[in-house]
Amino acid sequence: MVPNGWQKTDLSNFINIKHGFAFKSEYFSDSGNYILLTPGSFYETGGYRDQGAKTKYYIGEIPESYLLTKGELLVAMTEQAAGLLGSTMFVPESNVYLHNQRLGKIVIEAHEQIDKEFLYLTFNAPHTRRQISSQSTGTKVKHTSPDKLKSVVCLLPPIGEQRKIAKILSTWDKTISTTERLIDNSKQQKKALMEQLLKGKKRLLDTSGKPFQGEWEEVKLGNVLTKISNGLTYDSKATTGLPVSRIETISTGKVNHQKVGYAPDQEKTRKFKLMKGDILYSHINSLSHIGRVAYFENDKDLYHGMNLLLLRTPTTSDSKFLFYLLSSSKGKAFAKSHAKSAVNQASISTTDIKSFKVNLPTLVEQQKIATVLTNGDNEIERLEQQLADLKQEKKALMQQLLTGKRRVIIDDKEVA
Repeated sequence: MVPNGWQKTDLSNFINIKHGFAFKSEYFSDSGNYILLTPGSFYETGGYRDQGAKTKYYIGEIPESYLLTKGELLVAMTEQAAGLLGSTMFVPESNVYLHNQRLGKIVIEAHEQIDKEFLYLTFNAPHTRRQISSQSTGTKVKHTSPDKLKSVVCLLPPIGEQRKIAKILSTWDKTISTTERLIDNSKQQKKALMEQLLKGKKRLLDTSGKPFQGEWEEVKLGNVLTKISNGLTYDSKATTGLPVSRIETISTGKVNHQKVGYAPDQEKTRKFKLMKGDILYSHINSLSHIGRVAYFENDKDLYHGMNLLLLRTPTTSDSKFLFYLLSSSKGKAFAKSHAKSAVNQASISTTDIKSFKVNLPTLVEQQKIATVLTNGDNEIERLEQQLADLKQEKKALMQQLLTGKRRVIIDDKEVA
């Protein structure tokens, strides 16, 4: 039902959309004056995502009218990542940004009837994104067009009510954006700290308050493992039984108990039960994911399945320290350099993994490093949960406000 005073309409009479430019790849650089915006510059729920080291710059000649200015509204016209199609963002700064052909610049033609902030919210609303997705084309990568985006049907309240709704929801956007930046910064800081600590460039303090001393010992990984083995073979179509790990279980670098297989509840399966501190290692995967690891916390029962190796350490080494070592840039580089590629996947042998040379400090220093990095991970998880809660709360409020189920009160100043 259309709320009283609102209109149900498409956007064809209110906006136009201008494609970005197909900039030549030979003019891309890792530094320069102009930042090239792509779908990767968007958060899924809308807003600008600073890509850090992945930022691309353009150093060629700038085509006329393609230089963006602060506050202009962009929309992602290709999916690139799940849920990204139709996401919008405001250009964050003036005179330094360009957008490629996979983005569209939204030009409002009827300012007296539609508010830019409200339009931003409308495009990022779940019901609008579903429309955009349903009318998109493409098999591997979905994409849409300016005409299809303008055909999106939405509910438009009077301009004053649009502005009040946008004002209310903008406070949520600011909090979400701040939290997203905090997460990105925390991840970058943790990554930098991990590289310093695992290479011994930064030494922590011992119990006496002084930096740890002494040289680290170079050993082969196989010499500090009590077990390195393949997992249980099981019927991948089974839906009942004991939960067993599979490649997808550690796809995020953490053990995901929602993405498991199942094996019969019998003694043979129980012999593969994981223990706290076990490391799961992806030795058969695509080349980009080969060597991915996850640390088992023993928060839920899980059994070791096929296509992942189990690495188990003795009490003389800290398994969490080894987990961070294997997930570091050194560990990933080793896996890729020793992987043998096939048609659709790569693999690395247990012999090669055992030969990986690692530098180990004393057990006490290993434990101290592991604790510091674990605290960093816990802080990131806390922020990610906070972000998820904020997004869910905003989504619920947005659904009510943008459909008129919850009306706002406006004063005379807000109508003007």
